[in-house]
Amino acid sequence: MILLMSQKQMSNIHQKTVRGFGDEWSRFDQTELPAQEAHELFGKYFKLFPWEKLSANAIGFDMGCGSGRWAKIVADKVHELYCIDASPLALEVARKNLQEKTNCKFIHADFDNIPLADNSMEFGYSLGVLHHIPDTQSGLKNCIKKLKTQAPFLLYIYYAFDNRPAWFRGVWKISDYLRRFVSRTPLFVRYILSQIIALAIYFPLARIAKIMELLGFNVKNFPLAAYKDYSFYSMRTDALDRFGTQLEKRFTAKQIQEMMKQAGLENITFSDSMPYWCAVGYKKD
Repeated sequence: MILLMSQKQMSNIHQKTVRGFGDEWSRFDQTELPAQEAHELFGKYFKLFPWEKLSANAIGFDMGCGSGRWAKIVADKVHELYCIDASPLALEVARKNLQEKTNCKFIHADFDNIPLADNSMEFGYSLGVLHHIPDTQSGLKNCIKKLKTQAPFLLYIYYAFDNRPAWFRGVWKISDYLRRFVSRTPLFVRYILSQIIALAIYFPLARIAKIMELLGFNVKNFPLAAYKDYSFYSMRTDALDRFGTQLEKRFTAKQIQEMMKQAGLENITFSDSMPYWCAVGYKKD
């Protein structure tokens, strides 16, 4: 069952970005992602999540669930999970992917209109979404309102390359000009362009990084080295995700920590490995 919110009520969203993600998850519903890779990715994003602190009857939410790829694994670890997304197309993909997960409920809503009672959730997470909305601080604050005291919240927000050398940031700036162009083309055109980018840039650079690593080189700062062990399906998905999205913001770890504090979180911890930045905090008393 999908609970619907009126589109007129939605405010803290960028409509073209939402439509883009609906198209993305419709094309890449993650059913072709190798199971082992899916679990490896899950382990990286949820590295800091305190599963051991959840009760047997834990109820929480996935804010910006997309295709439901994270919820598919989380659902097996909790009592009930609310999957929330501003895109009706993405939510439909999630519903299909999670049809065997009877403890999942689906809600069409944005960050300003989360239809969950305040102080009611035992955990929450939002991965790769908060940097795609107009008011990131407000969106985060509204998520934390739904948590019980001392409940954990996990987030992943695009980093501003604050732990990278200057030349790396320069390469990103060049790629961002390409994103600004690709993301403003029609949906089908941006899909085609993103797949060309995946084949011509992602794949060769990722495989070169893998070869260099095997030869004993440190590839930490090698462009797209994060994909050296990933499938081409992941590269294709992320190329569309990266270059097909109009609204993208990036934050330093310091900025994210400050936003988390202002939203009402404490005991904040950041992951020391990719992807950057993943962080977890607990709602203050």
